[in-house]
Amino acid sequence: MKRIAVFCGSSNGASHLYVEGAKQLGKELAKRNLTLVYGGASVGVMGAVADAVLEGGGRVIGIMPSFLEKREIAHKHLSELMIVDTMHERKAKMAELADGFIALPGGPGTLEEFFEMFTWAQLGLHQKPIGLLNINHYFDPLVELFNHMTKEQFLHEQYRSMALVDDEPSRLLERFHAYEPPAVKTYR
Repeated sequence: MKRIAVFCGSSNGASHLYVEGAKQLGKELAKRNLTLVYGGASVGVMGAVADAVLEGGGRVIGIMPSFLEKREIAHKHLSELMIVDTMHERKAKMAELADGFIALPGGPGTLEEFFEMFTWAQLGLHQKPIGLLNINHYFDPLVELFNHMTKEQFLHEQYRSMALVDDEPSRLLERFHAYEPPAVKTYR
């Protein structure tokens, strides 16, 4: 595992713990010599995780659609900034480059990115680990929804377990390294 894609908010959120948790993840990525692949912004939780990786001497690849770069939120000190045309191209490039995916607190865009990677894993389009860094219990309602989906038989337990959840960056990354993907979903 060499590169981890992180999906997260361009806002700081209501609690300072979200930015602090992002910084902890960034430090851990740098310490483990894992390249951060992310949306390329200098603001919010996004900027915090990128800054922490860079401060730790790590490598950061940002991928940003041109319309967002024009709003002047692109991080100016990244190892590499790739400009793409659309949000779809951004996700495709992140999926191509990353060996695993972590969602930090964020809004609908963060969840949409996470769910696409979760769905692709379920369908066998990739066999990379996916996880939620559950900072300040942010993802507790989502985890409860996963449990409800499983109980109601819309999410099989073997696929439910694909979404690795932890509140500690080092433990989550250890689980990524030990990850064994389940068999590909079939409908027979």
